[in-house]
Amino acid sequence: MPSTRSLRIPFVILALLVAAGGAYYWKNQSANPSQEKYKTQLVDRGDIVQTISANGTLSPVVLVNVGTQVSGTVKKLNADFNSRVKEGQILAELDPALFEAQLRQDQANVANAEASLTLARAKEVRARSLQQKGFISQDGVDQARQQLESGLAQLKLTQAQLARARTNLNYSVIRSPISGVVVARNIDVGQTVAASFQTPTLFQIAGDLKQMQIETSVAEADIGNLKIGLPVRFTVDAFSDRQFAGKVKQVRLNPTVQQNVVTYNVVVAVDNPDEVLLPGMTAHVQIIVSRHENVLRVPNAALRFKPLKEEGNEAAGKNNKKEKGRGGATVYRLDLGEPKPVRIKAGISDGTYTEVLGDELKPGESLVVREIGAKKEKGSGFSLRMM
Repeated sequence: MPSTRSLRIPFVILALLVAAGGAYYWKNQSANPSQEKYKTQLVDRGDIVQTISANGTLSPVVLVNVGTQVSGTVKKLNADFNSRVKEGQILAELDPALFEAQLRQDQANVANAEASLTLARAKEVRARSLQQKGFISQDGVDQARQQLESGLAQLKLTQAQLARARTNLNYSVIRSPISGVVVARNIDVGQTVAASFQTPTLFQIAGDLKQMQIETSVAEADIGNLKIGLPVRFTVDAFSDRQFAGKVKQVRLNPTVQQNVVTYNVVVAVDNPDEVLLPGMTAHVQIIVSRHENVLRVPNAALRFKPLKEEGNEAAGKNNKKEKGRGGATVYRLDLGEPKPVRIKAGISDGTYTEVLGDELKPGESLVVREIGAKKEKGSGFSLRMM
């Protein structure tokens, strides 16, 4: 069984180690009190890219809704989802039986009108001949001429009805108005479509999926920074590790107001050569408004910092907001362990860093971003007790 003396030795060594660690800590604490009281970051040089963030939906540049002007039952379908079609290609056919019957009826009406016109013309010629010989009066000639003109009008009417019947028969064959890809099919064989009050949409055809666009909304506070042609980068959820590029194509003048928030629709043109981007995908857009390379910059946390003794000074807070509104701001440089205010002129910002336009600061200087010493002292529960 080990002796009591041998057990005490490890405890003595442990006590010596704790004492040495405590001495080292208090030595560093007294030598660098500012490091514990303030958290700092350095002024450096780098690139700043100012962007406007928004979300939008990908859509084809040209999207045509193909409908029908006549009612009927779908007899044939010659296109389906994702089918590539050419302009004029037959997409579907309605049952033509009623249209063909109407066409034959109108053809018969035209033939009847032609026969009536031939008889009326012969009567008019005979009436003029008899009138010259004095056998009938002028009134008889006028009646014959009236019957001839009525026959001409009736022939034109039946010919117009025949043309309409032919047109309706042609409308029973649904053709593609453009070359592209079928993105939606809303009918099936045997389905009855009615075009009495509203033209039903049978197909949706995208003109060219290699050229896409994003329709996104930008707040009125940012719309003044937008210009046609600005570069855009965006990602989609389907390819979160891949970044795509585009450019601002159009800023539409029609505003949208929702709960007193005014936004404008911004259209971004996108090249999609490999057709991996599909209609309806959600795009997370960043419009690059400005890009400055190798500029002097400070962290935004330094712009937000204010010493605890000034937190209750409302006038100082208002003045700082006014300075930021004019492009100016105040940061605190760590000088001999104490924060000293420095007024700077701010440039563009990317949300993390802000450009410094003047020469008030130099690279490598420490700026206070947070005061932590007072919080530690206030919240610390550590105390020494004399035994």
